[in-house]
Amino acid sequence: MNRLLRNIGWLLGGRGFNAVMSLVYLALATRTLGLDGFGHFAIIVALGQAVTGLANFQTWQFVVRWGAGEEGPGEATGFAIALDMLSVAIGTVLAAIMVQTAQLWLPLPSELLPITFIYCLVSLLSIRTTPTGLLRLRFKFGKATAAEAVQPAIRAGGAILAWLFMPTVTGFILAWAASELTVAAALWIVAARQERIDLSQISLRKIPRDHPEAWRFVVSTNLTGSLNIAAKQVMILLVGSLGGEALAGGFRVASQLGQALVQLAQTVSKAIYPELVHAKDEALVMARRMANIALIGGVLAVLVALFLGRWGLELVAGPEFGGFYWALVILAIAGAVELVGASLESLLVSAGKAHTAFMVRAVPTLLALVLLDVAIDWNGAKGAALTVLGSSALAVIGFYVAMLNMQQIRITVDPARDSEKA
Repeated sequence: MNRLLRNIGWLLGGRGFNAVMSLVYLALATRTLGLDGFGHFAIIVALGQAVTGLANFQTWQFVVRWGAGEEGPGEATGFAIALDMLSVAIGTVLAAIMVQTAQLWLPLPSELLPITFIYCLVSLLSIRTTPTGLLRLRFKFGKATAAEAVQPAIRAGGAILAWLFMPTVTGFILAWAASELTVAAALWIVAARQERIDLSQISLRKIPRDHPEAWRFVVSTNLTGSLNIAAKQVMILLVGSLGGEALAGGFRVASQLGQALVQLAQTVSKAIYPELVHAKDEALVMARRMANIALIGGVLAVLVALFLGRWGLELVAGPEFGGFYWALVILAIAGAVELVGASLESLLVSAGKAHTAFMVRAVPTLLALVLLDVAIDWNGAKGAALTVLGSSALAVIGFYVAMLNMQQIRITVDPARDSEKA
């Protein structure tokens, strides 16, 4: 437990630095581009991240899961790199299709389509889940945090340069692209210093040969990761498609500030997953403790959003973004719910129930996307935020029910084992 809290401390420290830097580049981007311009920027970033998220496999989980054995992470790393290469190929085709058809469903002017495709390619080439997995496998969270700090620093510096020399959507997108490439390079360099990366092990066959359940786990975690992307990036794209660039821009700012807790939930999940893989028998107790701690943090964060949210929005983004205050509060509540459910979801995945976690997440997410059009017509950004909240609440309830079922299985199985031993 002490190591887990120390690792979470490293990750939260990185998030804190990221939060400070994000206020810098968010303020510069919103105030320079205005509501409509920032909407175009938000749509391009969401499209690039959506393409990458949909094509990307959660390879860090594979490295942690199959690299923890006596044979080491060599084959697991080779399998992960092979999947990353497959992601780039699939993602490039997907990006070409989405950008080519963008004007049919997104409010993007034609002059921004080339930079949109470039950003998609950069995002794909910057996939970095494999080196992240190597560092988490060895519990090198401090080194990972230091490497990841490159991204917000480059973004903030790039945003300042864009503000001074290229105060356009293209200028800020170039700053974001530079930060993606730089942080990916930093993580690979740090990971390679910690663990020898044998390129001869790159293969899509070795791990599945030794672990028959491998492809099922790969598909389940990929689909779960895709759903997480759908819950955020695809949501922004659909908000822009249904409500226009101004609504997309405002919703992006409210989401980034209000759902900072979702990033915190992801931080907790990333820290606890390796511990749960190693803990095994104590995993259930550990997940429950983390959920209780998260509940307290979530309540405090929602109170901050409620009393300081409007002031924060107008201070960072400007007065024209103040109308998205209630969307920010609702998204903060959704983030608090996700924070509580983070350890429960990690527990399911670490126990080999990634397919269960996917199904629990899939139904509420798809329901939210289906209802989004009606929600926006009903109450604009607040309606869209309520679909996010509903999706998060239903998913976490599902994770809790699944955890109770696991506990019941444990209660009914353990006595049998005890009687066998007797």
